Amino acid sequence: MNRQQNIDRIRMRTEPWDVVVIGGGATGVGCALDAATRGLDVLLVERNDFGSGTSSRSTKLVHGGVRYLKQGDISLVLEALRERGRLLENAPHVVHIQEFIVPCYSLWQKLFYGIGLKVYDTLAGKSSIGRSRILSINETIERLPGLKQDGLAGGVLYLDGQFDDTRLLIDMAVTADKHGACLVNYLGVESLAKDPDGNSIVELRDSIDNGSFSTSARVVINATGAFCDAVRHMSDHSAKPVVTFARGSHIVLSRDFLPTNAALMIPTTSDGRVLFCIPWLGHTLIGTTDVPCETAELGESVTDEEIDFLLETACSYLADQPTRDDILSTFAGVRPLVSRTDTTNTSKLSRSHELFIDRNGLVTITGGKWTTYREMAEQAVDAAIKVGGLNASECVTKTLAIDAPPASKGELLHSEMPYTTGDVMRAFNEEMAQTVDDVLSRRTRISFLNESIADELRTKVNEMA
Repeated sequence: MNRQQNIDRIRMRTEPWDVVVIGGGATGVGCALDAATRGLDVLLVERNDFGSGTSSRSTKLVHGGVRYLKQGDISLVLEALRERGRLLENAPHVVHIQEFIVPCYSLWQKLFYGIGLKVYDTLAGKSSIGRSRILSINETIERLPGLKQDGLAGGVLYLDGQFDDTRLLIDMAVTADKHGACLVNYLGVESLAKDPDGNSIVELRDSIDNGSFSTSARVVINATGAFCDAVRHMSDHSAKPVVTFARGSHIVLSRDFLPTNAALMIPTTSDGRVLFCIPWLGHTLIGTTDVPCETAELGESVTDEEIDFLLETACSYLADQPTRDDILSTFAGVRPLVSRTDTTNTSKLSRSHELFIDRNGLVTITGGKWTTYREMAEQAVDAAIKVGGLNASECVTKTLAIDAPPASKGELLHSEMPYTTGDVMRAFNEEMAQTVDDVLSRRTRISFLNESIADELRTKVNEMA
């Protein structure tokens, strides 16, 4: 991917694009990939970096959602389990099967969680990746050596998926680019209007050089997640808000606190959620919270109260008790939850997605979760084809392989990180990274793993730009 070439491509284009996608997160890039592989001319614009919002700030799970099963949202679980299987097949270089263990401190818990996870297995059907089973005390301790053992009655093991969210996202963008999509980051939409022929006029501003220009499209897809209402208002000033916001926060610790390849699933927290302690890229990731927030921007700041909650909950299960001094990094993401009523309990709102088409033909796809991005994109592009009267082939992304990046070359950037100078050069030269933070946060995950090491590397990475 080459940003300047794509900017030039936009400026030189005289015909409307078939589709302009606004938003460079999972759903937006998914839409661009879907549209391009159907033979459509597609432009994607993102006002910041690809994945700079919620799509880089997930709990790194590709899963059906055990909690959603408990809430009775069977349709969402079924959809997500199908998509989990597709992701494992289409992007095996970055998505893998992960073993999870639910510790049980009574025979009743073993029975309750054992039955619940058998239902989860059954719902997976042909997409099953393995069966859950009940573990003895010794088996549980062997798989989770960092677990508190007092009163332990055993555990329940089940399988789900895990991934590196923005590594997958960047690879999706590269794949879309190879199929002819034009993707540009740091290019924001200033306004939307209609021309006499019914095409959408999209006014753009380049935040790199502050230049502005316009392009047109037969149909526009709004895939801006938590920011979708602002774009909807550009198209229709009478549009009422359809999303509310919830923050999900995480902390990252040393692998020493969970020295195993298995993940710990804490089935009940004080706020009625589940919590995960997961091995991720050589570290231990703990999350997540579910806290209402008034604006999307407030969804990206971890609060002291959430840190306390995560530590206290983890300490109830971990033998080695982490403290604030042990935290290597924190991050939070905002969830766009579709809601037309006021609510203070965002954990009860569905994670299902919804599609909206306004009177000017703007297609908005919002809600959902990372695991279901592909199906969300398929539905959004289907709608765009209908709205725009476009000639397109059938969706192929159910079996479309996502390109894997080449093997890393060069010297290690840091002895505690798996990334090399070759990763940095590829990020700047081939993956459209524009800033040091693009590299340290999203092309690599150094900032998310250890903020101190990221600070050490800023000058070195900047010199390679």
